[in-house]
Amino acid sequence: MEPATSGRPEGLFVGLCTLDVIQVVEHTPASNQKLTASQQIVAAGGPAANAAATFTHLGGAARLLTTIGSHPLGLAVSADLNRLGVTMSDLAADSVEPPAVSSILVTASSGDRAVVSTNATGYRLAPPDDLDALVAACDIVEFDGHHMELAQAAARAARAAGRRTVFDGGSWKAGTQNLLPLIDVAVCSDDFHPPGANTPADTLRFLHEHGVVWSAVSRGAQPIMWAGPDSSGTVDVPAVRVADTLGAGDILHGALTHRLALQGRLTSQGFAEALRGAAAVASRACASFGTRAWMRGG
Repeated sequence: MEPATSGRPEGLFVGLCTLDVIQVVEHTPASNQKLTASQQIVAAGGPAANAAATFTHLGGAARLLTTIGSHPLGLAVSADLNRLGVTMSDLAADSVEPPAVSSILVTASSGDRAVVSTNATGYRLAPPDDLDALVAACDIVEFDGHHMELAQAAARAARAAGRRTVFDGGSWKAGTQNLLPLIDVAVCSDDFHPPGANTPADTLRFLHEHGVVWSAVSRGAQPIMWAGPDSSGTVDVPAVRVADTLGAGDILHGALTHRLALQGRLTSQGFAEALRGAAAVASRACASFGTRAWMRGG
């Protein structure tokens, strides 16, 4: 599978976009307790959106296929993504409803985060009329598992056009079993539990049995476990002083998608190197607060 272009890689990112309200606290609040945050960030978020921003920052051209809308909060999301250089195809551009909002508390001492969001609840997105053209114009397509009907349609178009597909498995969602046979590369979190899978090895086996040729499971600071058609292994995650783990998996996927867009036929060595490079980017992001500060360092 050769890239569609030898120049700047182009990626299509299909999935969730939110407005993230991120606050740093000393500890998560108890029932009926009020806390004062030491820092606050308001930014566009969501797995596909953060991956697209990462892809663009690393030198690619990213288009985000999602829903945002024309509510004032949605306009703030669009402005943030425009500033980052992400092109948007908003399938709810005329909607006056507010976008999904994620409320995020980051514990100062550990960088752990607690997240509350509606995610894609209540949204059912029909594939756009120009879906085939959007897919054909890119080198690679990444999915976060949200807006599943749209994801499956885009994955079928990608398979028909010969474009590599990448899946971000944050958690098991209804319909995932129908998406997996259309996926070339799946990198899942340790919280992704397919039916009957209790360990990362179980997850890798499940993905292989459902047609995914290249797969991996990320486990925070522990080594990433991966498997290919004829080999498997682990990739170490660089150790950093963690300030904030929010978006680390999204950034990992954006960086991985960028590296895979530049590769032709995948090999075990190439896949492991792509994972290693993506892990380095995600670890760097964990050393600063929020999902954008790491970009200012280069």
